[in-house]
Amino acid sequence: MRSVRILTTGGTLDKVHDWRAENITFAGAGKSQVPEVLEHGRCYHPEVEQLFQIDSLDMTETYRNLLLERVKAATEEGIVITHGTSTMAETARFLDGKAEGKTIVLTGAMRPHSLFISDAAFNLGGAVIAAQTLPAGVYGVMNGLVFAATELNKNEKLGRFDV
Repeated sequence: MRSVRILTTGGTLDKVHDWRAENITFAGAGKSQVPEVLEHGRCYHPEVEQLFQIDSLDMTETYRNLLLERVKAATEEGIVITHGTSTMAETARFLDGKAEGKTIVLTGAMRPHSLFISDAAFNLGGAVIAAQTLPAGVYGVMNGLVFAATELNKNEKLGRFDV
């Protein structure tokens, strides 16, 4: 079995409901929701590394370069990146072809894990499996589908990723 490292960058998956402000935001101490998702699924083998907690609309080339550095530095061949869905496709295409020998899988959620009506656990579980089994390259896993980086596209109108 290929070892997996999960790099967290924020996005909707990591957001929580702020009852004071009545909006969705990141948790107070900058705590990722990913360890809790893994614990609920009894999935203890991936290493989790929290990089940043940003909305994907704030994902810049500087952040993408930092992400690429961490991907290349990882000893694991399988990499899962949790990412906001708005710019996930751009990040996948940015990483494509830049980390030889690595299987990189981006995933996220359309609804925050903290709301308990989320697709976060389903998508993260699929991404962990994909990172262990797919050949080297860059992929997205959303809504029960695997996409090559070049084919990863969010359908804003339907609120999902489509072929």
